[in-house]
Amino acid sequence: MHRILAFVLIFAPLAGNSQPTDDSPVKFAFYSSAWGGSSEDNLQSGLRLVIENQTDFPVHLRSIEFLSADETAESTLVNIDLTVPAGGFAEQEMPYINLIPINQCAVDTLDESWRLVEISNYTLNPSVRRLIIENTSAFRIYQCVSTVNTHWINGTTAKQHHNIEWVLYHFESTTN
Repeated sequence: MHRILAFVLIFAPLAGNSQPTDDSPVKFAFYSSAWGGSSEDNLQSGLRLVIENQTDFPVHLRSIEFLSADETAESTLVNIDLTVPAGGFAEQEMPYINLIPINQCAVDTLDESWRLVEISNYTLNPSVRRLIIENTSAFRIYQCVSTVNTHWINGTTAKQHHNIEWVLYHFESTTN
């Protein structure tokens, strides 16, 4: 009985609403050419958001809030307000929002000369990006994890959803 109680007390917090969900039906990825260069002019390029709706109903993506793991830092809210058709895709261009400082792992990784490729709520691998890597000893992929609150609305029922989920900061590096 004590073992069962100990198990429940240890793992009960993991079942709460604050844990990231396993799989969101709304997949998204942020891209920016600002991440590929060192020039401040690249910041003028803004952010590009690509969204995939994996449901059989339209969804309205309201916002994605990047939650800070550091209690002294503020979260970063990205307002989207875009409807995505059932089983379809949508894209949105927006002004640049710096999503890097919210994640210390991302800041540290960029200091080590990695290049940020995208931020998404799905796992990225080279085949997804249609990369052919002939020399795997000269190419590396690295990821940092962050938590976001994705707010979307079911376009058929008008039910609102708040998904606490993980996003991955995807980095690439080639050695010289």
